Amino acid sequence: MEIGKRSWDLWIEEALPKVESLNMFIALRPMRLPTAKQQGQEVEEEATSQAIVPNEEEYETFQGVQPWDRLSVQISIPESFFQRLLNGEEFTTKYERDDNYKVSSSQQQYKKLVLFAGNDFLALGRHPAIAKATIKAAAEHGTGPRGSPLVCGYTDYHIALESGLAQLKKKEACLLCPTGFSANMAAMVAIGSIAPLLCEGGKPTMEEKIAVFSNSLNHASIVDGLQLAKQHGGLEIFVYKHCDPIHLDALLTSCKMEKKVVVTDSLFSMDGDFAPMVELIKLRKKHGFLLVVDDAHGSFVFGKNGGGVTEEFNCQDEVDIVVGTLSKGAASIGGFIACSKIWKQFIQSRGRAFIFSAAHPVPLAAATYASLVVARNEPWRRLEVRKRIREFQALTGIPVASQVLSVIIGTKEKTWQVNRELLTSGFYVVAIGPPVANTWRLRVTLTAAHTTEDIQKLVKIISNHVKFEDMENYNPNLHVKAKL
Repeated sequence: MEIGKRSWDLWIEEALPKVESLNMFIALRPMRLPTAKQQGQEVEEEATSQAIVPNEEEYETFQGVQPWDRLSVQISIPESFFQRLLNGEEFTTKYERDDNYKVSSSQQQYKKLVLFAGNDFLALGRHPAIAKATIKAAAEHGTGPRGSPLVCGYTDYHIALESGLAQLKKKEACLLCPTGFSANMAAMVAIGSIAPLLCEGGKPTMEEKIAVFSNSLNHASIVDGLQLAKQHGGLEIFVYKHCDPIHLDALLTSCKMEKKVVVTDSLFSMDGDFAPMVELIKLRKKHGFLLVVDDAHGSFVFGKNGGGVTEEFNCQDEVDIVVGTLSKGAASIGGFIACSKIWKQFIQSRGRAFIFSAAHPVPLAAATYASLVVARNEPWRRLEVRKRIREFQALTGIPVASQVLSVIIGTKEKTWQVNRELLTSGFYVVAIGPPVANTWRLRVTLTAAHTTEDIQKLVKIISNHVKFEDMENYNPNLHVKAKL
């Protein structure tokens, strides 16, 4: 066992009993829901002794793209809003002057578009097995979450989903959260609470605090979670240059604080580049820090089994805590924290974003569990995403690393010009610039439901305005690529 990992195990093992001694330890409360026999009949008075979560055999899966998959990238937007987009009026706040809000849907005209901006990377959103699982759970148990997981909202469905996610991430345990944002908030605040628990008087000195090293382009949920934890007096934040292991190494070396944490996105949502996982693992062995990875955009999409970026780079065992979302690859909503059992106990007792939130509604938990099963049993979806990535790279020469990519245009005017032509040609792509990104660009997302023809048409339109050969080095951070 590595020295750093052993130290963190000792610290968390010391902190958890203190939480319990202060009457702060909160246990999950598993509950089984009664099932309605048929519509119009009374529900059973007692829950059955058998598990209510379906067996995997009940989920029908398919090989290859099906007609309903295409629906995940087909949208229609009101003609009035379509005209606003063409006129560059997307960000107006004068909604009361927009006829779209005054015309009924039966009278409104709609524009059909192919979506290149969504996060349903595996195109699971319209899968019949997932829809059936949702309907079945709603018919049998209703819709409400009934309460928080720490009161009365933790059911067989939630337990099954947590177990499946833990297995996917190769961790002992998993904690469900209402969103990916809240999962990061809960994890950061819980980590920050360790130092006050371990020190005398609850006010740690600088040396007793936790040093957290955060990638400069980490997601807002990590940034906000760290800022909140810092306000509680438990940690100090050190920001290292984006995907720069040399700078991170220098900061770690110069830091005299004993308890160190490194937190990073695995796949960055704007440029689509990967964190340098191999280098981070080497630094972890050198410095003994706790490694926390937010695998929001990689989960279900990368890795042989869909385990995400950590599986893709064969480092699942070296990452201590994995945070993720269920709103992208799983085509659902929610977040999770995959970790050891003792870390789960600690976070569920100290992560306020988890403690004070309601549990997933049962139909949603059932739907997400079905997504987990389908994604595992239909690996061709991940292969289709990789094909689209390779096709885009072959046509443009841009060093595309993932299903999230940015085409740097330059000026605001030129970006909107390209975006307008894409819209009129039937493609919905989002133009993004400052302050969200430092340069004006088109952010494109590729999914298993897109076709080769879609990619060819999209690239042809963009090529009318952009010289791809000038963009081969548009993002120097794309030095770590998945095996496409």
